[in-house]
Amino acid sequence: MNHNGEGAMGNLEILHEMGLTPLWVLRGQAEEGAEAMDAVALPESAAAAAPVAEAPRSPRPSLILPPAAAAAFSGAAPAPRTPLPAGSLGNMGWDELQDAVAACQACALCQQRKQAVLGVGDRQQPDWMFIGEGPGADEDEQGEPFVGQAGKLLDAMLAAIDLQRGRGVYIGNAVKCRPPGNRTPEAAEMDTCRPYLQRQIELLQPKLIVLLGRAAVHSVLAQERPLASLRGRPHEYLLNGRPIPVVVTYHPAYLLRNLTDKARAWEDLCFARRLLADARRQAGG
Repeated sequence: MNHNGEGAMGNLEILHEMGLTPLWVLRGQAEEGAEAMDAVALPESAAAAAPVAEAPRSPRPSLILPPAAAAAFSGAAPAPRTPLPAGSLGNMGWDELQDAVAACQACALCQQRKQAVLGVGDRQQPDWMFIGEGPGADEDEQGEPFVGQAGKLLDAMLAAIDLQRGRGVYIGNAVKCRPPGNRTPEAAEMDTCRPYLQRQIELLQPKLIVLLGRAAVHSVLAQERPLASLRGRPHEYLLNGRPIPVVVTYHPAYLLRNLTDKARAWEDLCFARRLLADARRQAGG
């Protein structure tokens, strides 16, 4: 991989001279024979003007009962929970961690999942680690994070800064099982799943972490402040006393519904790239 991003930066400079910021282009082909899906423009003004079809979303139920309450109404006994033993993950390698996540019954999310989703990408000390909130319907079906419409946008965001999943990039989530109705994971669910995420970070030792959305921010930084107040400045995650730079930005699913914030997300990625360059210089690499 070209870590300097010279090819991509050349394209960015051309677009800049034209008075345009880069395009994030959704991968894949349109159903009616178009060669590629429509480009999603980053500039705030262009994004506001150009009509872009919103990604299909699973219908949100008006009321979601917790499993214990649902069992009480149905007369069924709640499923047993198997909490994670304290310190049980510290010596696990990737295969053991994958098996532990697949068999996990530590919270109610295990009841409706088709499969647990650990993560995907480069496991050999990648430069970048992106963390989202949790699997959606597509991810639950395929066993890989970010494979739906939000995943296509994420791939386009990566390509805009000369990155590609699996090449110096690892992608994971705050929780490993799909929340019912694609809702945001609850705080207790993220707390239960956090040891898995922490072990992933320990195994990966990434040079930079990018948090996609509020759920990831809660899980990694334990912050409940608005996302706007956390963007644009560096944060840290301490790994065995070593600080890893952390950048906060919007979740791609949010960007699909809020086109004007794509320009801000582009600013966050550029900021993250500068932080990574600074970290490399300080490390002498």
